[in-house]
Amino acid sequence: MNVVDKKSKFKTNHILSNRQVGPLPAEHPKVTIGKVGVLLVNLGTPDGHDKKNMRKYLKEFLSDKRVIEWSRLFWFPILYGIVLNTRPKKSGAAYESIWNKELDESPLRTITRAQSDKLSAMLSGATDVIVDWGMRYGNPSIASRLDILREQGCERILVFPLYPQYSAATTATVNDKTFEALMKLRWMPALRTVPAYHDDPAYIDALAISIEKHLSSLDFEPERVIASYHGIPQSYFKKGDPYHCHCMKTSRLLNERLGWEKGRLMTCFQSRFGPEEWLQPYTDKTIEALANEGVKNIAVFNPGFVADCLETLEEIAVEGEEIFHEHGGKNFTHIPCLNDSDEGMEVLETLVRRELGGWIL
Repeated sequence: MNVVDKKSKFKTNHILSNRQVGPLPAEHPKVTIGKVGVLLVNLGTPDGHDKKNMRKYLKEFLSDKRVIEWSRLFWFPILYGIVLNTRPKKSGAAYESIWNKELDESPLRTITRAQSDKLSAMLSGATDVIVDWGMRYGNPSIASRLDILREQGCERILVFPLYPQYSAATTATVNDKTFEALMKLRWMPALRTVPAYHDDPAYIDALAISIEKHLSSLDFEPERVIASYHGIPQSYFKKGDPYHCHCMKTSRLLNERLGWEKGRLMTCFQSRFGPEEWLQPYTDKTIEALANEGVKNIAVFNPGFVADCLETLEEIAVEGEEIFHEHGGKNFTHIPCLNDSDEGMEVLETLVRRELGGWIL
């Protein structure tokens, strides 16, 4: 059988899968079949920045054993006795400063929805594909969106954890929650998950184009450009988490693609939490040190985030700039995440089409 015949056979089988074969008994539930689902999943977002919503969100997030690996006997008294009584107010104020007031939601929710809508349009030629989005923590939940995809006839679902660099605290927990939802089903869809893409040429190229565009719009030349990744505890790294290696490879490939001199691109880690030592160098300490050393112009970007959120818009774009200026720095710029830009959407489309191989024509 030649290639054309194989494609023809696949197309015929695919069309037949959309048809109901034989009559169902009258008492049988209505069944819709023949579709392929794509579920984009990001970290999560509170429903509001008030204390109640912040406490609910932080409780779910910080109760995840993938995120905090300490013994529950040790961690829960701290979580319920201290953290959930103090952190919601502080985190809520930070969220309020970046809140999308027009839609009354966090920027992460706004951007993830836009990514889903644009990807759906980009895949519109594949008429059997339905694109949706969800959050690991908060709403819409992974389980709720899987239910909706199944109700629309998705017998095959591609879950896309939106993390370029793999970590047990991010990618793995999305997969955990996905499989947990499937465990409750009698009729499971076939499932695929998108792997880490920290070294994918499409991703590296998109980052480079984004950086070059942003820097060309400035009236100053950054002496240092910091790639700031979300950190993880050193103990996770020592247990075998590949995250640090993935981050370092992204930075190396990006520097090669940009063709910069050694030392201009720096790799740092942000957002540490608790008493443990985290991956270093720390972003805030590095920004402070650069300013103290006389560096006057810097840029910071976040290659580990596919959408701008609290950690990029408040922690870096606001707090990072304040630290730089307080210690003598002059010009600071934050380079936006890929978000739903043309470059960012091309990465998502490339990866999704690749991982859907054999499922769609």
